[in-house]
Amino acid sequence: MTMARHLATIDLLCSRDFPTEYGRSDVGTEGPGYHIAELATSDDFWEDDGTERDETETQYEFDRDGLSERLTSRWGSPGIFSLASVLERATDGEDIPEPWGTLSSHVPDVHLWKAVGHERWVALGVSQWDRELPFQLLAVVTEVDPP
Repeated sequence: MTMARHLATIDLLCSRDFPTEYGRSDVGTEGPGYHIAELATSDDFWEDDGTERDETETQYEFDRDGLSERLTSRWGSPGIFSLASVLERATDGEDIPEPWGTLSSHVPDVHLWKAVGHERWVALGVSQWDRELPFQLLAVVTEVDPP
């Protein structure tokens, strides 16, 4: 059921108009030219010795890969797009367009498609802002080309 709900959320965002302002939405955050859905969020890891964190990270990557397989059947194989160089460029002062600038600070890489029929980019990634904070499975739908 969760996989079906994630796919339904992605479908919704592929057809939803983009907002003119930055803010929260019913599924995550959004701004001009993009939607970010927080498909799943783990617990935090303040009291963890590292074991639970590692297991959770593996599970979130497994969930991303399973969802990626479903989207591959629609749009073909994804590109794996590292955001490390984007983060480096942003750190060096380059103005990186959203959502890519913010994503690069907490998502190491994304599975990326150009959604056929929607002319939007769809990306899946696993986010963690800091070692003690929760993991999130994110879906990004944007008209902004990756930098």
